[in-house]
Amino acid sequence: MLITHDTRCALDTVVDLVNTAPEDESTPDGLPDLAALTDFVQNHEISDVGVLSEFDLTAVRKIRGRFAGIFAAPDGRAAAGMINELIAAAGTTPRLTDHDGYDWHVHYFAPGASVADHLAADCGMALAFFVVAGEQERLRRCEAPDCRRAFVDLSRNRSRRYCDSRTCGNRLHVAAYRARRKEATG
Repeated sequence: MLITHDTRCALDTVVDLVNTAPEDESTPDGLPDLAALTDFVQNHEISDVGVLSEFDLTAVRKIRGRFAGIFAAPDGRAAAGMINELIAAAGTTPRLTDHDGYDWHVHYFAPGASVADHLAADCGMALAFFVVAGEQERLRRCEAPDCRRAFVDLSRNRSRRYCDSRTCGNRLHVAAYRARRKEATG
């Protein structure tokens, strides 16, 4: 599957956005305030969003939940329905642009769109490409028992099971190795 630079950036952004949600009541929200949203926008180089407000924070948290639903979708049909609703609500207006030193690429958000609509349109389209390609199962959650972080499996054989932000896979492999060693030395 060919993934363009702007699609990869949108995928990274949507994964990071979904992962700002609290995993449970004991974990903090990764977007607790307007300053955190501003940092998120700057760190992901989200262009053309203007001055952010509390309204933007509320709207971004709302679409974050909708994106989380896409990662939890049981199949491509369910994911497609959620993506269609998200993109339609954002009022997409595809257009070619070549700003900030980047070559030609497509923006799906309307000029002057809110940051939430911007994310819904661009990130929604990035996820839509996976559904169209029959690759919806690549939108995953970490299989570590104590982690449910979202990620996009870009491995060649679709075998990735763990996120890499918390080194979940390494941690579980080491624990399994130690358990085998302990059993062998009994």
